[in-house]
Order: sequence, then structure tokens, then C-alpha cells
Amino acid sequence: MKILIPKALRRGEVIGLISPSSTCAEPEKIERAVTYLEQSGYRVKTSLYLNRSEHDPAHTDRYKLHDLHQMFADRDVRAIFCLRGGAGATRLLDRIDYALIAANPKILVGYSDITALSLAVFRKTGLVNFSGPMAATDLVEPNSYTEEHLWGVLTDPGYAKSLGNFSDHVIGCVKPGAVTGRLIGGNLSVLSSLVGTPYLPAFSGSLLFTEDVNEPAYRIDRMLSHLFNAGLAQKCRGLMFGQFSKNSADENRDYRFDKIFTYYANRMHQEAPVMTGLSYGHIRELMTLPVGARCRLEISPERFSFGAVEAVVSA
Repeated sequence: MKILIPKALRRGEVIGLISPSSTCAEPEKIERAVTYLEQSGYRVKTSLYLNRSEHDPAHTDRYKLHDLHQMFADRDVRAIFCLRGGAGATRLLDRIDYALIAANPKILVGYSDITALSLAVFRKTGLVNFSGPMAATDLVEPNSYTEEHLWGVLTDPGYAKSLGNFSDHVIGCVKPGAVTGRLIGGNLSVLSSLVGTPYLPAFSGSLLFTEDVNEPAYRIDRMLSHLFNAGLAQKCRGLMFGQFSKNSADENRDYRFDKIFTYYANRMHQEAPVMTGLSYGHIRELMTLPVGARCRLEISPERFSFGAVEAVVSA
């Protein structure tokens, strides 16, 4: 598969906003996000049906597809940010014009339910895209870590070569090792729902990252077992677990997660490293990850090093 690299975003260029998943119940957050993007030096273009939904999901899907296609076709738009996650993106996958996207490669950013769109776009077009903050949930009042990683990754071709974890997030070395693989992943619930469809990228030789929120340990166990029973996770070169709570320091966090992660780490290839605590998930301190890019992970009890081995945006 040919890998497509979007052009780096420059000050003064246009960021388009779309809502391929759920709508935002607080429209003032959209206004605040637009203000933030403009104050950061960019122009903002809202899609025609942004944040619009109908009782009939068929109508809503037509709005979402129209806006997605229009933003990729619009030559003035250089990056596309999703409004929020939630639900609904998986319904679009079999009607997306992937040829249009491949002919107009540009930055696409979102996570959570947007995992479905992110993985499908990479699988069908080879376009490296970005699992990162969304307008109405993360860019209303972003903290400095989230800002630095977002703009660094999207604007500087060399920034993603070294991605540091947030200082308060404790990294766990479940299995030490050093590997290079193509970065694939996102929200575990959404990713597991794509198993058996033509929209899930190949796991062979990949570096898998995942997170989830508001899911009890037994459901996380079930979804991970599904990836192994489908013969997928064993093919990965490494496994990176992000945050499975909105607060990584939560004393009430279910510590059965740790035993589950260790259990599945032991089912990986003998030389496959496995880590926990990546600064990725439904959290304020959110790392922006380049889906589809070749990345290298080194993890040991004493060392964590992670980053892309190639440019994720072009100059």
C-alpha cells in the first residue's frame, strides 16, 4: 500500500470543522473552539451541516458524508478537525468516497469514535492521519501539553520523531523490548467493532496502541480476547496501552486492568514489548498520535522512548 503524507499545517491556513460522530449539546463550546483556533493563527471553516442531526439517522448520515467529502474536496481547507466523538462514524464507512480522499490528502484529526474513520481512511487510502484532540471536547480550554503535541505534530515534520509522555502519567513496563512498526490503533471498543470488516488495517508488523473509558475490566478483557481470538493481536510487534480512566491518578481505578494487561502481554510474541500509561485517552493531557506512520518503541523499567522514524507531515 502506498503511504500518503499530508502537508504540514502553516499559520494562516484553513482548518475545516466536521461532525462525523455525535453532536455537541453545548453550541457555545463550538464557538469557543473556533475562537481558540483563530487565536492560534488559523482560519476556520465550518461545514454546512456541522452539529446537525435528525431523528432519522439516514438523514444525519447524508449530512455527515456531505461535509466529510466537501472538506476533502475544498482546496482551501488544509486540515480537518472533528467536533467530538460519541457514536455514528461506523455507519459512514461503506459510503465514503475513499478515492476522493486519496486524491486530496490532508490532515485529519480526531479520536474516540473517530477511530472508525481514522482506521478506515488509512486502510483504504494509506493516508497518515492523527488520533488527537477534537474541537468541542479538547480545544475549548486545552492545556499546554495537549497544545504542544497537537501543533508540534501537525506543523513540524520532525516533531513526531520524539514524543514524550506527560510527566504525571506513570509508565509501566509490562514486557521490555525495542521494536519498529506501523502505528495502528485508537479506542478499543471502536477498533474491536471493525474486526471482520474491510476497514481495519493489517495488524501484521504493526505497533498497536489503544485506550478506553467508562468500560469495566471484564469488557476490556472481552475486547482484547476478541483481538486474540481473531488472530490479530499476536501479529503486532508491540502493544501500547493508554489511559483507561479520565484520571490516571484515580485511587478508585479498577486494578484488575493491570492483571488483564499482563495476561495479554504474555500472549504476545516473545520479543514484543508491552507498556501501560501512554498519555493517550479520554484525558486532558492528550498526546497526538500519527496513525499509519512507522514508529519505534523502546521500553524497559528504566527507559521509555517513542516516536516516528519518518516524517508524518511533509514540508
